[in-house]
Amino acid sequence: MRIALNGLFLAHPATGTGQYLRELVSAMRALAPEDEFAFIAPHADASAPAPVLVTPTRLKRENFAKLEFEHLTFPRAAKQNRFDLAHVPHFGPPLFPALPTVVTIHDLIPLVLPAYRGSARVQLYTRLAAQGARRARAILADSQASARDIEKFLHIPRERIQVVYLAAHARFQPNIAPDEIARVRAQYNLPERFVLYLGGFDVRKNVARIIEAFASVQTGDWRLETGNWKLETGNWKLVIAGNLPERDSDFFPDPRKLAEKFRVTPRVHFPGFIAEADKPALYAAARVFLFGSQYEGFGLPPLEALACGTPVICAHTSSLPEVVGDAGILLAPDDARAWRDALRAVLRDDAQWAQLRALGLVQARKFSWERAARETLDVYRSARPSRRVES
Repeated sequence: MRIALNGLFLAHPATGTGQYLRELVSAMRALAPEDEFAFIAPHADASAPAPVLVTPTRLKRENFAKLEFEHLTFPRAAKQNRFDLAHVPHFGPPLFPALPTVVTIHDLIPLVLPAYRGSARVQLYTRLAAQGARRARAILADSQASARDIEKFLHIPRERIQVVYLAAHARFQPNIAPDEIARVRAQYNLPERFVLYLGGFDVRKNVARIIEAFASVQTGDWRLETGNWKLETGNWKLVIAGNLPERDSDFFPDPRKLAEKFRVTPRVHFPGFIAEADKPALYAAARVFLFGSQYEGFGLPPLEALACGTPVICAHTSSLPEVVGDAGILLAPDDARAWRDALRAVLRDDAQWAQLRALGLVQARKFSWERAARETLDVYRSARPSRRVES
């Protein structure tokens, strides 16, 4: 079988879709060496895990070039090069597919969350993608929660949707060398004892809840001891990692402003962008990982933390209960008191911390790219039309 993959996101390896492309194709090639996988992309990429057929667009403006590639260039090139099947690994399928097409829909944020609907142009793009998805042979969803959203908002029958869970990269594992942790700690000037958030800062990420919980633990736990103020929970700091917003807005609340609001600025550290290779040591150095997102198609950061042996407190929303299972503490995203109490407990109680760590390692092992690849290949084979036998 010859499979053409839309390679637009090869140019964005740090994004979720870019990572998905590389991990999935690498695993599928290992499992099915008899099959041929190739990316069709506007630009060459020497690091891609499969050959890239470079097929430039005529339009140069980024948004229009993206539309041209998704709806015209990619399906035409896939057909001209006589592939058996096309796979679009993001919510951008062609309106008129030239081959049987499988589409991965990671989430439906623009349809589920009103604040993300965007401009009239963005809404038109979403409608085109939705219509293209309805014409696909099969849909892959990252979670049962995403599958329900696809059925509800796109009106695609549930039997055409296959849930294929993602996985953490193999670098996320519990035995990170102490020297590596020390190197990352020094590189990002990390405090000795900290709790961690790593991710984006758009409003659905709910970073305000994390800072508020940390602040309430701080203010609630001060007590006078021998004339000095001391934290009952120890000298903890909060690390908020990731590219910070350029300016504060309702859509991108600046966590530095939130730290000021909750009066914890001296106890919050902002290391900025974290290289992929450094993330395992960052997770491993943290006491607990906090993730308050109000909506995720899958939620890789909590899984990465679990795989590194770091306990997780996260929101009980969308796909996150599927990812974390019984191995983390799941809370309503807006229950400030519950977040405060959960964080305080994990900081104080070493036995609970150790139990969560052990459960998390077991939970993380349930997800693998080998399994994702195997299940995706099964979908390919069922989506590909049977070859006619000539009489």
